[in-house]
Order: sequence, then structure tokens, then C-alpha cells
Amino acid sequence: MTGDDNSESTKIVSISNLQSPQKKNYACLIVIAGSNVGQMFRIDLEEMVIGRGHLNQIMLIDDGISRSHCRLIALPGGEVMLEDLHSTNGTYINSERVSRRLLKDGDKIQVGSTSILKFTYHDNIEENFQRQMFESALRDGLTKTYNKRYFVERLEAEFAYALRHHFPVTLFMFDLDHFKRFNDTYGHLCGDAVLVEMARRVTGSIRSEDVFARYGGEEFALITRGIPHDNAVILGDRLRMNIANRPFVYDNQQMTVTVSIGIASLPNPAINSAEELVDSADRALYEAKHAGRNRVCSFNK
Repeated sequence: MTGDDNSESTKIVSISNLQSPQKKNYACLIVIAGSNVGQMFRIDLEEMVIGRGHLNQIMLIDDGISRSHCRLIALPGGEVMLEDLHSTNGTYINSERVSRRLLKDGDKIQVGSTSILKFTYHDNIEENFQRQMFESALRDGLTKTYNKRYFVERLEAEFAYALRHHFPVTLFMFDLDHFKRFNDTYGHLCGDAVLVEMARRVTGSIRSEDVFARYGGEEFALITRGIPHDNAVILGDRLRMNIANRPFVYDNQQMTVTVSIGIASLPNPAINSAEELVDSADRALYEAKHAGRNRVCSFNK
């Protein structure tokens, strides 16, 4: 018999590394309720602040979380102390309000109205598995941008944040122009390659805290926080030019790819829900398409 599956011999491999116990020396927090369930934060600094502010080491989207809510203090020997930073709504460990407490493996920490984090220790294998599971639940399989489910969740949270704090939040809706032509002319593999490259260019031009997602088919969405409307329009045009001004290459063929972008920003008295924000950006996108494509239009009512 020549087939490998029917061979009587089995290759000898070393499995000592897998069999040896992994030291659980990485303290971490895992989000088990609230926004971004499954996200893991390794506690790898002497002090880490949890809060809704962008400058915190652990940023959580939750209306009830203070800007700087509580602090983690890494102690010698791997222990971790949790200290409340005079937060408005308090910090709870296993349903008990605390000001300062040494954390134990399995403790559940509640901050804000919905966010609960579990404190635990992980080894390398567990940490990698947790990160992979979290990423696969959030990402589009083709472009590796965020998926629509995550986008909708974040949009609701960002809208609530903007409404409460009167803070600028902008939604960009992207649509690739004449995308069907790429599929019809070069095939669906080419269409996929165009989507991947377009996503790569946008992702490389935005901040790590911005949310760029595949909304469906050849349509994408971007959420930014803290950028005034006029500056958001400038950003949108820069992203548009980054796609249009450099040819895409597939199978040695150069192709010109363009996008139309619709923008809607908060605060805006005409927009009263996350759904209305999407509808407003969609209207602006339709206007960009109707005006000739490869342009940026914004909702200004």
C-alpha cells in the first residue's frame, strides 16, 4: 500500500513541550458582560487604569463608567490590587462595593452599568486561544475588518456616549464604485482581492481606536470619535484619494478603484438615534453616488 492514511508506521514526534505544565503567570482581565464580551487585557504594567477615557490602559465603553474609574496595581509575586478612583458609580467585586482590595483568581469586577470583568491567570496557550476566539467573533473573515455585528454594537455605544457627553462622533459609509465590473471582468477572486486591499489602505490610515467594519458586500463603515464635522470631511476625502490615486494590482493587471463616501456627524439635532445616524450617512452616500461617484458628501440638515 502506498497511501499515507493506510501506512502501518506512525511518525515519532516530540510532545514534551505540550505535556509539560504551563506556568499560569499572566494576570489578566476578561470581559464577560457588557461591550466587547470576550476581550482580554493582560495586566503587564505596574499600574493600569480602567475607564472610558482614551488615555487609559483599559478603555471600556459604558455610560456608567467614569473617565478614570479604578486602578490595577501589580504587586511583587504576581498579585494584583484593585483600587477605586473615587468613581461616580463605584467599583464592585463579587457584588460588593470596594475601595481597595487584593484580587483573587475568579473574582468578578463590575464597573459601570453593564461591564463585568473576570480576573484570572493564564498561560501562553490559554492567552492565545482567548485572543483568537475574541478576534474571530469580531472580524470579517475576508477583509479582517470588524464585522457588522460588532459595528452595530459599537455604534449604539458610541451614539449613547456622544449624546451624554456632547462629544463629536462621525459615521462614514463607504461603497466601492462599479464593484460588479471587477467580478464580471476579472472574476470573484479579483473582487475579493480588491476588497482586501481597499480595507488594508483604510485601516492603515486611521487610528487604532477608530472602528472600521465591513457593513455588507462592497459596503464598509467607519466610526470615529472626537473629530469635528469639518475635519471628518477632510479625513473622508483623504481616505478616498488614498484609494483612487494608486492603482490596484491583481494578476499583473492594474486597475483603478474608487469609492463614494457618505458622512453624518454628531451632535446634530436632526439625528436622534443610531438608526437615524446610519440613515443620514446613507443619504449622503446616495448623494455622492448620484453626483458622479468617487467623492465625499455629508449630511448637513
